[in-house]
Amino acid sequence: MIFDLTAAQILGFLLAALLVTLAPGPDNLSVLSLGMARGRRAGIGFGLGCALGCFSHTLWASLGISAVLAASAAAFTLLKLAGAAYLCWLGWQALKSPGAQFRAGAKVADATPFGAYLRRGFVANAINPKVALFFLAFLPQFVPAGGAHAAAQSAVLGLVFALQTVLVFGLLGWFAGTLGAWLQRRAGVGRRLDQAAGALFLGLGLRLAMESRT
Repeated sequence: MIFDLTAAQILGFLLAALLVTLAPGPDNLSVLSLGMARGRRAGIGFGLGCALGCFSHTLWASLGISAVLAASAAAFTLLKLAGAAYLCWLGWQALKSPGAQFRAGAKVADATPFGAYLRRGFVANAINPKVALFFLAFLPQFVPAGGAHAAAQSAVLGLVFALQTVLVFGLLGWFAGTLGAWLQRRAGVGRRLDQAAGALFLGLGLRLAMESRT
């Protein structure tokens, strides 16, 4: 047992977490579109950043910060608008990009550092209040009621969630980058993939800006 969590409880949580991660949503759609537009490094980096963001939400839920977002309309709105603005900024950057470039039949390397994509994924996930509220509602369903180690159990489950997200998003970024590299060998496709990624980020940002707490 880990803080009174049995292997069966952890396994049940892991299966539920995999279903949540695989379901179409802002994070995996972003990883997919960015990986296709900018390559494996971008997709994997952004995906790993999202996974780290998931773990930050676990800490928020364990420390009671997510409960503040659920109770305070002002705090929720402030974080929501910050997250929406950031997603729209990512979308604008993608729309301005000239797309993947090729010279003499070979793709020119993306100069953006891996760490930059990692940070972008982390920030995009960490400042999304809807994700914070999701963890606030999701984790307690798998924590035994009245347990003496509720905060520690939530942290363990959050780590499990983040680790499976690393695997799922990492594989998604890798496959998206592989597919994107093949598509970009066709004239003009790289630019259109960047435009599609930009439109997706802008759409996600506008959708987040209009979200309510309920």
